[in-house]
Amino acid sequence: MSVPLRTKNTRLWWKIHHWAGLKLTIFLSFIFLTGTLAVFGEELDWLVRPAKHVNANTVKGQVNWIAITNAAARFNPDVKIESIEAPLYNNFSAQIVVRDKQKQRSFMYAHPTTGQILGTGPWIGIKRALRDIHRKLMLPSEIGIPIVSIMSFLLLISFATAFVVYKKWWKGFFKPIRFGKDSRTVWGDFHRLTGLWSLWFIFVIGLTGFWYFIESLGGGAPEQPFLHTPLYSESPSQTVLDFQASYKAAQKSFPDLKIHKILFPKKKHGIFIFHGNYKAILVRPRANNVWVDAKTAEVKLITDARDLDLHHRISEMADFLHFGTLASIWTKIIWLIFGLLLLSLSLSGMMIYAKRIVKAAQKNKQERGGGIRVWQGLGYGKWVSLILILLSFFLLGSEIYIALYS
Repeated sequence: MSVPLRTKNTRLWWKIHHWAGLKLTIFLSFIFLTGTLAVFGEELDWLVRPAKHVNANTVKGQVNWIAITNAAARFNPDVKIESIEAPLYNNFSAQIVVRDKQKQRSFMYAHPTTGQILGTGPWIGIKRALRDIHRKLMLPSEIGIPIVSIMSFLLLISFATAFVVYKKWWKGFFKPIRFGKDSRTVWGDFHRLTGLWSLWFIFVIGLTGFWYFIESLGGGAPEQPFLHTPLYSESPSQTVLDFQASYKAAQKSFPDLKIHKILFPKKKHGIFIFHGNYKAILVRPRANNVWVDAKTAEVKLITDARDLDLHHRISEMADFLHFGTLASIWTKIIWLIFGLLLLSLSLSGMMIYAKRIVKAAQKNKQERGGGIRVWQGLGYGKWVSLILILLSFFLLGSEIYIALYS
């Protein structure tokens, strides 16, 4: 008796769905976990670094950039300020990136109103570790980003095949989990229900991950215009003096720019770059900026994100959609919840596979346990996954060791 063509196609799509979610499930779960935690990387750093804490009642008005710069220069005159970033919330301190004579980066934390330095912190922290592991496995960007972002293909395959594998899927959004049934049925119900409610999230993460893959291969938006200026080799104290005039020039030229981050001059260029938020939505602060010559306080360039072309707007939008930084903490909470659901989808899919092969083994009276069979079913993907995960932890440990003992 021949099998109907429709049934054959469904089986084929099921096998593709099964393959996409199973073979690299260990690595996918690791990427889902680190990405989910990375959404709250800044907040996790705040928990473990007391210098980031500020009494919100003492914060008044806009960030006092000049007071912060002066206080940082007094706190340690020998370091060069690389950037200053505004606090994420009212109870967070402003963050200053500095580089010492040995070229090692670290943080200073300042009260956003008074400028008082509240403490320091090492360059590597929870946020940076999670972001770098999730984004590139602590590898060089040109190697790590393509490895991670190519997993977006598996997500998009799982997304597309789910509509074929789960017949009449639109009826399942409120179908309850049948807890009274056997464990395989419970896991299957959980997987389908979680998958349905996460479809939009799977698509967003898969699509933005695909965009990162394109960027990693050179398909990203062109870099913003870079102004070539004379070399800048002034002392840290002179840089602080130059900053005051440049800051006033930036404010005068773009008064409605809500400054979020300031990049200080480097040896190869004498420019203060003021990033901030203006009227355009779904763009990073760097999309609106003012470039000021550090020596002359002359405004060299003003960029309004509303003037960006479609290619640049897509590039700017990707991070907002991938990490949920759309509307303060509330969208981040939504991304955290659905990130955990995505992780549970990966793990529950493996559990369904385990239950299925255990049942098949019992039917055929085979002695090997389910755990062994699941391990075998992962194929070479398990070794690839474990190698990549262990390599990322090794590189992270090496970076921490260098930061602490160099």
